[in-house]
Amino acid sequence: MNAPRPATPATRLHERLTPLLEHLEAGLIERGRVVRLALLAALAGEHTLLVGPPGTAKSELARRLHLAFAGARYFERLLTRFTVPEELFGPLSISALEQDRYERITAGFLPQATIAFIDEVFKANSAILNALLTLLNEREFDNGAGRERCPLVSVIGATNEVPADEVAEAFFDRFLMRLPVGPVSASGFRDLLELADGPLQAVPDALTDADLAALQAAAAAVALPDEAAGLLAELRAVLAGEQVYVSDRRWVKVAWLLKVAAASEGRAAVAIWDLWLLPWCVAPSLERQAAITAWLAGRLGLQAGMAPPLLTRVVDAFEAQASLEQQAEDLDYDDDGRLRFSPDLDSQVNDAKGAGQSMRMSYRRRRLYGEIHITARVRQIDELIERIAGYSEAIAARRTELAAYTRQSVWMDRDFAAQADANLATTDQAIEALRLRALAARESFMTLPRREVDTGSVPEPVSVAAVPV
Repeated sequence: MNAPRPATPATRLHERLTPLLEHLEAGLIERGRVVRLALLAALAGEHTLLVGPPGTAKSELARRLHLAFAGARYFERLLTRFTVPEELFGPLSISALEQDRYERITAGFLPQATIAFIDEVFKANSAILNALLTLLNEREFDNGAGRERCPLVSVIGATNEVPADEVAEAFFDRFLMRLPVGPVSASGFRDLLELADGPLQAVPDALTDADLAALQAAAAAVALPDEAAGLLAELRAVLAGEQVYVSDRRWVKVAWLLKVAAASEGRAAVAIWDLWLLPWCVAPSLERQAAITAWLAGRLGLQAGMAPPLLTRVVDAFEAQASLEQQAEDLDYDDDGRLRFSPDLDSQVNDAKGAGQSMRMSYRRRRLYGEIHITARVRQIDELIERIAGYSEAIAARRTELAAYTRQSVWMDRDFAAQADANLATTDQAIEALRLRALAARESFMTLPRREVDTGSVPEPVSVAAVPV
């Protein structure tokens, strides 16, 4: 685990996030992950898209989120195909028109909001969506001949589905977090029926502009280790191979989100376990999110060469070599250099065909090996056994690291942590089984028939093509 920073305003934020999130989640059934990820996106200055059917508390999530920020101005609007720009950006200023200026009165509208909820975001016409692109990405609004700076922290968008057209795709890309929100499960339905309706109380110790500024400064100093960067590159290659396009801009935003997550928990570097956030940032659909989640749960914490299929090939090669050498035969020559036949050869001969068979069998013997050969083979497999033992130790350390990370993290999804730990445990069991097989192969090399006089040489190493060491 990364060493904690000395206490700073950013690290003290970690202590405040847990009660703040508990307050935001109170009275919501099975919405903890969505609340947490939407808040994390807001802390990173990013936007969240909630995808799901009506009546699944999407608007309630947005209303609660704005309470997390002290003095935040909240704006909410439901879009339809008949929505006009005035509903989002404010009415035209009559006094400005009288002076031949085309300006809007933006007070109380989206350009002046801190947190905004836009329901059915893709129902608006392309003119509105195009105007929103600049506001969401650059936090600026073209008002007349000038461009005004917007105090926007985060927009929560909601939709039942994402349409497939060029403008919608560009708008879709502006939402870093894409979170599915479905109906409450059967197990949570009873709790849903017991909910008491009423407004959420003010959030104690809400986040201030100074808190956000301190967090941004701390995140800018967070390191992205080579291991985490390498996993990002590996996932990028996997997605490219599946024809899933993720823009360079989105990868940059993902890296920033990971740094904000680390800084908010007082860490000086991104941990590989922070990468559990990736499915919600890079996958365009629920199916892809599930696939990436499974990939991450099976990949995080494992080194190259540690995967059981790779190690199995190595152990298979040693087992095959040991079996080959145990069963190998040589022609049996006497001291005069002639083939030696068994003394009961005459009793074995029954006919011409039988004689040929018994003669062929009678002048062969098990191959004998010198001490040099056997010692070399044992040394080779001992190196493999040592490597396997090192993998087991590394997995044990990773599981300890994951448990410690999960205990202190305000963002980590406990279901994902359990899935990742179970995968590490399963991998460790498979590796232990391979270690036992390697030990059995070692015993086979140790029991090879030996020459009395060693005239051999060191054999070539057992060959395993394309297996990393």
